[in-house]
Amino acid sequence: MRFDMSKNNGPAAASASPLSKGNLVYQEQKRWTFLGLPFTFTKYLFHENDLQIRRGFLNSTEDDTYMYRIIDVKLQQSLVQKMFGLGTIVCYTSDATDKTLVIKNIKHAREIKDFIYTASEEAKMRRRTVNMQNIGDYDDLTDDAVDNL
Repeated sequence: MRFDMSKNNGPAAASASPLSKGNLVYQEQKRWTFLGLPFTFTKYLFHENDLQIRRGFLNSTEDDTYMYRIIDVKLQQSLVQKMFGLGTIVCYTSDATDKTLVIKNIKHAREIKDFIYTASEEAKMRRRTVNMQNIGDYDDLTDDAVDNL
């Protein structure tokens, strides 16, 4: 379910802090793979700057990850998921508690995956966060190759 970002969605929307959650953009619920029925107690809330997972009924757990911490996003769909219009999104993060967030059996999975990827890149640009990869080591190079750099 996509929310209108132009509407003011409460006090979080008025806040200009880069660490605020921002507007609620998507809200989905984990579903059964068979028929895509939402009879689970797991909700996924996608804000402009934050991804929140709420689990449980009697004992509940809430897990938040800032968008700028998301490094990569992957969409997985089994044949049964495709038949019922569902998908699973895997987010690889630099978060201390969860390196991999799995958002299972949700509708509009491709659209939400694209939103997460775009929002994470925008959040990194706003925070001026650079994610560098260590491609090689200078110890492997000879002295002549280092002089040519």
